[in-house]
Amino acid sequence: MTTSLFSIEFFPPKTAEGTEKLRATRSRLAQLRPHYFSVTFGAGGSTQKGTLETVLEIKNEGYEAAPHISCMGSSREELRSLLAQYQAQGIRRLVALRGDLPSGYGTVDLSANQFRYANELIEFIRAETGNWFHIEVAAYPEVHPQAKSPQDDLQNFVRKVKAGANGAVTQYFYNADAYFRFVDDVRKAGVDVPIAAGIMPIMNYSQLMRFSDMCGAEVPRWIRLKLASFGDDTDSIRAFGLDVVTGLCERLLAGGAPGLHFYTLNQANATLEICRRLGQSSI
Repeated sequence: MTTSLFSIEFFPPKTAEGTEKLRATRSRLAQLRPHYFSVTFGAGGSTQKGTLETVLEIKNEGYEAAPHISCMGSSREELRSLLAQYQAQGIRRLVALRGDLPSGYGTVDLSANQFRYANELIEFIRAETGNWFHIEVAAYPEVHPQAKSPQDDLQNFVRKVKAGANGAVTQYFYNADAYFRFVDDVRKAGVDVPIAAGIMPIMNYSQLMRFSDMCGAEVPRWIRLKLASFGDDTDSIRAFGLDVVTGLCERLLAGGAPGLHFYTLNQANATLEICRRLGQSSI
């Protein structure tokens, strides 16, 4: 597997034990020589401090790190300060998202000088920092769960790119046709940025279904039924998951996907094995 956009995503740990576990995971995944590691945040930016700390640790280890940044729960001044911190630390890549509201947050308070949409955040980043940051945005091959329609969702994506995004990473999916159709539609809309395919290794059936229900990712019926049939047989679930996801990656790369972005959930084994099967030379 040779692709300049191969990347890996972590979430910021909340405990000392989690921090140590992530360091060990990151050390193993660094063998893959990813283009960058990205680090998420909680709803409403609730783990932004942990995101910053994790990103700086990754950078100090010699790897490129891309913090996720959200307009939810942050004022312009707070975002301006955060951007200045990242610039001062030499961070050159961001993943800019609208983000989710934290539980109980209610509606966005525009009187607090907050943004509503990711394209507004991207415009702000460009106005504040020029071309300092390479900005990635989210894409939804199977349509954002809150979108009014597929056409509206596509136009939202186009607006983000026109606001100044350099590339995109998709929500995870298991239907390659959805990805290829989305890319075709984007190209017809006049957008030509690279769109890396988001990949979620399958390690746990109930966890996968819970995540997919929340984010609107479809798990095809044949995959769901097969996984459910294994019951508590975790070895069979993981073996089947490795076959399915490796096959998906092979088809995506053969079909022209410019890269893969692995949602690791701070674990290494599945991503390492998939990449080994794809022929990553260093594994």
